[in-house]
Amino acid sequence: MLVSFNWLKNYVDLGDITPEELAEKITKSGIEVEGVEYFAEESTNVVVGYVVSCEKHPNADKLNLCQVDVGDETLQIVCGAPNVAEGQKVAVAKPGAKLPGGFKIKKVKLRGIESNGMICSLQELGVDEKYIPTDITDGIFVFPEDAVVGESVVSLLNLNDAILDLDVLANRADALSMLGVAYDVAAILNKEVNLPEEEYSTSEGKTEDYIAIEVEAPELNPYYGAFIIQDVEIKPSPLWMRNYLMAVGVRPINNVVDITNYVLMEYGQPLHAFDYDRFSSEKIVVRRANEGETMVTLDDQERTLTTEQLLITNGKVPTALAGVMGGANTEVTSETKNVLLEAAYFDGGSVRKTVKATGLRSESSTRFEKGVDPNRVKKAGMRASYLLQKYANGKVLSGVVEFDELDKSEKVVTMETSAINAKLGTEITSEEIVNILNRLQFPFTQDGEAFTIQVPTRRGDVTIFEDMLEEVARIYGYDKLPYTLPEGSNQAGRLTEKQLLKRKVKQYMQSAGLSEILTYSLTNEKNINRLVSPEISKQNPTPINLAMPMSEDHKYLRLSMLPEMLGTLTYNLARNQSNLAYYEMGSVFISNEQKISKQPKELLRIAGAITGKWLEQSWQQEEKEVDFFVVKGILEGLSDYLKVSISFHQAKVDNMHPGRTAVVKIQDKTIGFVGQLHPSLQKELDLKDTYVFDLNLEEILDAYDGEPSFEEISKYPSVARDIAFILDNDVLAGDVKTVIEEVGAPLVKQVSIFDVYEGENVPDGKKSVAYSLLYQDPHKTLLDDEVEASFEKIVEAVNNKFNSYIRS
Repeated sequence: MLVSFNWLKNYVDLGDITPEELAEKITKSGIEVEGVEYFAEESTNVVVGYVVSCEKHPNADKLNLCQVDVGDETLQIVCGAPNVAEGQKVAVAKPGAKLPGGFKIKKVKLRGIESNGMICSLQELGVDEKYIPTDITDGIFVFPEDAVVGESVVSLLNLNDAILDLDVLANRADALSMLGVAYDVAAILNKEVNLPEEEYSTSEGKTEDYIAIEVEAPELNPYYGAFIIQDVEIKPSPLWMRNYLMAVGVRPINNVVDITNYVLMEYGQPLHAFDYDRFSSEKIVVRRANEGETMVTLDDQERTLTTEQLLITNGKVPTALAGVMGGANTEVTSETKNVLLEAAYFDGGSVRKTVKATGLRSESSTRFEKGVDPNRVKKAGMRASYLLQKYANGKVLSGVVEFDELDKSEKVVTMETSAINAKLGTEITSEEIVNILNRLQFPFTQDGEAFTIQVPTRRGDVTIFEDMLEEVARIYGYDKLPYTLPEGSNQAGRLTEKQLLKRKVKQYMQSAGLSEILTYSLTNEKNINRLVSPEISKQNPTPINLAMPMSEDHKYLRLSMLPEMLGTLTYNLARNQSNLAYYEMGSVFISNEQKISKQPKELLRIAGAITGKWLEQSWQQEEKEVDFFVVKGILEGLSDYLKVSISFHQAKVDNMHPGRTAVVKIQDKTIGFVGQLHPSLQKELDLKDTYVFDLNLEEILDAYDGEPSFEEISKYPSVARDIAFILDNDVLAGDVKTVIEEVGAPLVKQVSIFDVYEGENVPDGKKSVAYSLLYQDPHKTLLDDEVEASFEKIVEAVNNKFNSYIRS
C-alpha cells in the first residue's frame, strides 16, 4: 500500500514529524514500512508562467518562440513541445533553476534565438511517465486557469510529497485505505481523525424511478447500492486529486473515473461507474455467469466465464465482472452524461476465483479479496456522489436503491487489566488502557478492571481477546515491554557433521567455477519425468501432484532438479549471458504409492548444468568449450576433495546424448549420471551444447570418511613413462587404466590418458590410446631395471587381457 504523506495530512494533524520519523513509528506499531521515497527529486526556481504569445521559431519548423509572464518579468523561451499555445499557464524553469537529475537551466541560444528558461513537462519535473495522463505524455503540463502566475510549482504539483510503502499483511485489510492508515496514525500520535465530507444536495428526481436491483446470488453479493448522477461534465479532475492519485501509483483519466479511484484509495471500498444511457436498462440483475458465457471487459478482451464467476447485468447481457472489471459496453466515455454508480459488497472468495480464472488482479479485486468494511460501502458511494456533484457538476438523484442482507454488526470482545498484564508481563493501569482504547477509537464500557469493547467493523481482524491484547501492546509500545535474558547453563550451537560436509561441497563447487542457484521444488507435467536419474527411474516413482496448485507450471513435486535448472539457463541465454555454469543442492521427492497417503521420501542431491566456453583467455587467444571431460573432471575433483572413490560407466539415459553419457557409481551402486543433453532436447530448450550432472549427495556423504589422514611427500625423484596401446574400438580406455593401476601398484602412483587417435597408420576397427605412467618409491631412488620390469609386466597384462599391442 502506497501512502501519500501530503494526502494523509488531510485526515490527521502530523505536526512537524518527518516522513521518515512517521515511517519508524508505524513500523514499531506493527505495520512494516518497507521504504520512504519522494515523489520527485527536488526542483528549485520553477514557477507558474502565463504564455502571453506563441509564434513559430523563424529558423526551425518544430520550435516555438514564446513570451512567458512569470510574475516579476516576462521571459523569451524557445519551446519544442507540440501542445504549447498562447493563453496557457505552464511550469517554467527560470534561468538558474535546478531540475531533477542535476540539470541546471541557463540562458542559451537555440537556432540563433535567445531562450531564457524552459517550459517543463511533468517528466522533466521528475514525475514517473507511467503515472502521467496519456494526453500530456508527449508535451508540457498545462495548469488550470486558477493557478497563480509566479507561484512555485512544487506544492501545486505535489512534488515535495513523500510516499510510504506499507507492507500490509492479509489480516490488516483496513490499512489498504488512506482512512484506515489515518486511524492507525492518529492512534500512534494520539490525534483526532478528520473524516471527509459525504453529504450532498439532491435534485428533484428519485433514483428508484430510474433503476431497480435484483440479486440472484445474495450469498456472493449481500449488499448492492445504486446511485444516479445526471448531467455530469466529463473533464480533467481537479489538480489536487490528480496529484494524490499519481502519488499512490494511479494514472488520472477523467473526473468520473478519477473520483471512483480516489474513493477506492481513500475508503478502501471499490466503486464502479456505468454510463447509464449505455446500460440500456432500468434494472440491475446480479447473478452467476452461465457456463461458457462470454463478455468483453474494459481491456477489450473477450472472457469466457463459468458458474463460479459473478456478473453484473442489465437483465440481458453482462455489463461487469463483479468486483474485478467493468464491461466495455457500459464504459464511461467523453460523451457520458448520466452515471450509474455502483457501491457493493462482493464475497472475497468469489472475487478470488474470478481473478484466478481471468488473471485480472486490480486494486479493487485485492480489497474485495482481503475484505472491506461493511459499514463503509454505502458511505463510499455517498462520498463519490458528493465529489461528482462538486467536480463534475452532476445532479445527484435523491435516495439510494439498495439490496441489503449484509451483516454490519460489530464484534464484542471482553478483557481485564490483570489478564493483559499477565500476558504481557507489564504493569499497565486501567487508566492507560482507557487512553489506548480512546486513541484506537474503539467504543467500550468499563467495570473496574473489566472492559467490554465494541470493535468497529473497519477492524475485521479483531475478534478475540488475543487480538485486543495485540492492539493494547502495539499502541502501548512494543519497545516498552519488559524482557529477560535466558537463565541456566547454555551451550553455543554448532553445525552437525553433515551440515559441515554440505558446506564443503558448496565451497568446492564455487571454487570450481560454478554459481549456486535455487529453483522451485515444483515443476509441471511436461518436466516431471524428464532427466530423472537412472537409479530413481528404476523405482518407478509416482509423480506427486499438489491438491491445490497455484499454477500449472508448479503442479508436481520434482523428481529431478535439472529441468528447472535448464529453464534458468534458457532464460539467461536469451539475455545474452553465453558462458554459464550452475549448480544446485536440494531435495527431490520420491513416493511409490499410487495414492499418496504419507509424506514422500526426500533425497538430497546435487545437480549442475554448464554451457558455453569453460576457458577464455582473449590475451593469449586461448579458449575451450565445455565438453564431457570438463564436467567429469569437476566430479573427479569433488571425489578427491571428499576422498570418496567414484567411477564412471558408459550408459544410455533418456534425453541424454547416447555417446556422451555415463552413470556414476560408488563401488557397484549407481548414484547419478553425467553427460551432454540430447541434441533434440537442446533444440527444444534453445540451448547450445549443454552438459549436466545429477548425483545422490546422501550416498556421497555416507561414503565420506572423516578420519584425518596424510601421505608423506617422497624425498626421491619420480620417473615418467609413456605408452600407447592399439586397442579394439569397443575396449574402454578406463578399463585399461584400471589394469595398469592394479598391475603397476605400488610403484605406479598415477596413470593418466593424454591421447586418443584413429586414422592413418591405425587399422580399421582399432584406436590408439596413450597413457602416461608416473613411478615413484617413497623410500628410495628407483633403478631403471625396476621401472623396466614393472613396465614390461604392465604391457604383458594389458596385451593378454585386451588383445592389444604397443603402437610403434
